[in-house]
Amino acid sequence: MSQTATELRSVVIEREMSYPPEKIWRALTQPHLIAEWLMQSDFKPEVGHGFKFTADWGAVDCQVKAVEPNRTLSYSWDAYGLESVVTWTLTPTDAGTHLRMMQSGFRPDQDQAYFGAQAGWKAFLGKLETVLERDI
Repeated sequence: MSQTATELRSVVIEREMSYPPEKIWRALTQPHLIAEWLMQSDFKPEVGHGFKFTADWGAVDCQVKAVEPNRTLSYSWDAYGLESVVTWTLTPTDAGTHLRMMQSGFRPDQDQAYFGAQAGWKAFLGKLETVLERDI
């Protein structure tokens, strides 16, 4: 059975943050900082770079799809049958940055992954905010 784009779901989380895009970008792209709020990785902000996020429960296979420094970062996120794409969008505001995270590509039969991602990304973004509170 083929899947059409309209059958796929996305998790979207948006936050207003009182930090400049450059600071958030560092937390999204520097492996030692990514490890503090998301997972260990061998990430590099280079289109085409293949990398893994690793945690005690396993690993996520990823490949960088788009890099526009301080504005957009996108990478594939493939694990346990889920083939998705995570896209970060940073938009400068008067108060700091509007951060938007979208993970797209959840099939209708992937409720566990979909609902797990909704909870997981909220927790990850909470940890990201803790990292951003420091002088990074």
